[in-house]
Amino acid sequence: MDHHKGSCHCGQVRFEADVDIERITVCNCSICTKKGFLHHRVQPENFRLIAGEDKLATYQFGTMAAKHHFCPTCGVHVFTRPRAAPELYTINVRCLDDVDLNSDKLTFVDFDGLNWDKNVGKLG
Repeated sequence: MDHHKGSCHCGQVRFEADVDIERITVCNCSICTKKGFLHHRVQPENFRLIAGEDKLATYQFGTMAAKHHFCPTCGVHVFTRPRAAPELYTINVRCLDDVDLNSDKLTFVDFDGLNWDKNVGKLG
């Protein structure tokens, strides 16, 4: 398993995740599209918030089930506790320091989040 470090733009919110990133989910829902969020699920035992817990802000909407965490200083959305699996973390792969999004080792999977209720069972 690979060890990754990530942060918001200003560095006040920092995290680590022990995961092998091969599959990245691209959601077309209203919030993910506007933020440019690229999802990768992480088990709670493989996620560590290193800094910024006291700075972290949370945005919720709709069912209020998902928790979208972001840095209020720079505005970067770093991770989510997703509606489909609130026990997990979904990290924003764009926030990782060491992932090349142009790598041929990555698979990008589209998810139709605009029609979430109809498609949630397709999440892997």
